[in-house]
Amino acid sequence: MTQIKVENVPGLRTVATGLRFPEGPVAMADGSVLVVEIEGKALVRVLPDGTKTVVAELRGGPNGAAIGPDGRCYITNNGGFSFHKKNGKTLPGIAPPDYAGGWIEAVDLSTGRSEVLYRNCGDIPLRGPNDLVFDQHGGFWFSDCGKVMARQRDRGAVFYARTDGSFIKQVIFPLDGPNGVGLSPDDKTLYVAESWSGRVWSYEIAGPGEIRRAFGPVPWERGHLLIGLGGYSVLDSLAMDSAGNVCVADIPYGGITVISPQGKIVEQYAMPDIFVTNICFGGPDLRTAYITLSSSGELIAMDWPRPGLPLHWLNRKD
Repeated sequence: MTQIKVENVPGLRTVATGLRFPEGPVAMADGSVLVVEIEGKALVRVLPDGTKTVVAELRGGPNGAAIGPDGRCYITNNGGFSFHKKNGKTLPGIAPPDYAGGWIEAVDLSTGRSEVLYRNCGDIPLRGPNDLVFDQHGGFWFSDCGKVMARQRDRGAVFYARTDGSFIKQVIFPLDGPNGVGLSPDDKTLYVAESWSGRVWSYEIAGPGEIRRAFGPVPWERGHLLIGLGGYSVLDSLAMDSAGNVCVADIPYGGITVISPQGKIVEQYAMPDIFVTNICFGGPDLRTAYITLSSSGELIAMDWPRPGLPLHWLNRKD
């Protein structure tokens, strides 16, 4: 295992500061990066010079973002956190007093108008939608991490939904805090990072919203274990690079851990914040990694040794 200390990370640079617990970065074709602010309850566009513009004022806790086939920005909203300050850092806590569930919404980037698509899946309420990824069919997989209350915590799940609000399905349940989700380069494997266990699971995709069960009719389905990091790793969101590696934010290690499709650690990049939460790839050749340092309120960038994996529907020309 190779661990690269922060001072040796190639080309590490600050893009923007003063963000209110940023997550869900999306690198756009014009060089800007969209981020959600969970504490700030907003979708924000960050320009290459660090200028910040609010695209949409939101409610709850916007947590993950992805561009859909219609060009709108789809957001997983966790319903909000309580936040507190410690040693100059912003840290999330339990559900706030006004918490009333989570939801999936879509934002028109030209107007800032937001439309709520899903608050429940049948009789299953959405509790803490966290991250999402679009497939080649125009649907999206999303994780629901659940919600942490003062003395209890939900079990989480992974869902599949369509963008028009007509179809949502619970596909994987239960999971112990499912967070980051990503698709392999051939679209045949779904990866899910499980926060509280420090594990990454893989699932063979049988079709839109369908997986092949790894172990038959068991009362739970965690797929195939790609890796269990051991020790104390709380995993957050992830992105895929062009080699099929899972690049996952690793708390409180404070960096990005890169895992091969064979379940081996390729490298680890330390960052100057223990609350590293998200990574995405951008730039003309997708060799720039944008990373959110959430407790510091920063968006940073670094040169990546491999191109990132292009995302479906992002920066389409047609």
